[in-house]
Amino acid sequence: MGNATWLDAEVQPVSAVFTMRVTIFLLCCAVAVAQEPASLEARAQRYLIDLIRIDTTNPPGNETRAAEYLKRVAATYGINAELLGDKPTRLNFVARLAATSHSEKTRPLLLMAHSDVVPADKTQWTVDPFSAELRGGFIYGRGAQDDKSLLAAELAVLVELKRRAVPLKRDVILLSESDEEAGSTGINWLIHNAYAKIDAEFALNEGGAALDLRSGARIFQIQTAEKVPTRVILTAKGTAGHASLPRSDNPVVHLARAVTRLADLAQPVQLSTTTRRYFAEIAKLPDYAWLEPLLPQLEQESTAAAAADTIEQRDPELNSMLRTSVSPTMLAAGLKVNVIPNKATAQIDVRRLPNETRQEIEARFRAAINDPAITVSREPGQEMPSTEPSSLTTALYLTMEKVFHEASPHAVVVPYMSRGATDGSYLRQKGMAVYGVPIFLREGGESRAHGNDERISPENLAHGTDLLWKIVTAVAK
Repeated sequence: MGNATWLDAEVQPVSAVFTMRVTIFLLCCAVAVAQEPASLEARAQRYLIDLIRIDTTNPPGNETRAAEYLKRVAATYGINAELLGDKPTRLNFVARLAATSHSEKTRPLLLMAHSDVVPADKTQWTVDPFSAELRGGFIYGRGAQDDKSLLAAELAVLVELKRRAVPLKRDVILLSESDEEAGSTGINWLIHNAYAKIDAEFALNEGGAALDLRSGARIFQIQTAEKVPTRVILTAKGTAGHASLPRSDNPVVHLARAVTRLADLAQPVQLSTTTRRYFAEIAKLPDYAWLEPLLPQLEQESTAAAAADTIEQRDPELNSMLRTSVSPTMLAAGLKVNVIPNKATAQIDVRRLPNETRQEIEARFRAAINDPAITVSREPGQEMPSTEPSSLTTALYLTMEKVFHEASPHAVVVPYMSRGATDGSYLRQKGMAVYGVPIFLREGGESRAHGNDERISPENLAHGTDLLWKIVTAVAK
């Protein structure tokens, strides 16, 4: 009896403390939920503003701060989430909503968006790049287009699925990877160390866009393929000496000639299944009626280059889908103006077509330069894979076509090859069908991704989030 009284006396304070802590925790959760916006679209806007204000400039990245924010939001709604990676400051975020009823034939849907952003030169912005300032009908900030708008929309959709207790026939996974803008170390770590956590039948990613044309037509570009970054270094070597005595082996001169030859080199024209269909579909629109008579010429080797040159004069972006592109971007030579250096280098940003190899590119460059003083070598670093386009017959692609046509009955929905590269290429290499989802409109016909005063309107964000919700629920319910 005495021992029992002693135990009761000891246990009661502990129990009271425990109860108090639980109560405080539940109250905090209730307050957090109460502070969350009520609608799907309002939550996407709140998440975007919060994410922009978390500076994840790469380098150095510090994406863990964004990942921790995502995990706090997920925890508020009881969504299982993890932070994964081998660098404490650069963790990836993975959350999963489990299917209500599992089937071996019904595999997960992956929603992905990277958390890092490229640097912003504050002197060239009219607002603080990390303020998420709402001005003139736009939310301004680094990442407003690339890629925190998509991340905010995906997070809002995941939360809405959980809030409504939507019965799912397949798991829905949300992935926010680190280091997409530089070395793709985040996605590669996940593939090699935790692939089971993100393995899915198909994925929605960045890379797509919706465009309004002057005629009033709208195009939904579903990215199914992407060009491959293939950075090249040109190195010229010669004899150092006093600049008062010009030399025939001056490496700066040799390098200048080599760079000019590459810039002027007409790259061969090649159509793929993706670009062939893209050109055929947009040629039906009034804005691209001029393109239709050029299509047969693109198919003939004897006329393809001239046809592509004509297209380039009208629309350089279309031309970039037909050819490997070459852009000299960086030069280095010399220590003093009156000294001829013994070496000069140039870095060339090459975006090659997926059906070309690096070896073919480099051989073509050497032949065009035709100078033994110049060596052509690859830039060290991560080599992104070249892959086949994602299928146009998956349930996800067909669902996107249906949703976009319902939203804009007269729109053209077409597969698209992007100039830019994404982490999606590594998942395509694993056999996953990855699609750049075109839920956001290219406002004013321009893209400010990686540019100054990057922005998105709340209306564009809200409409895109609603489209994403319809796609996800249609394919996952």
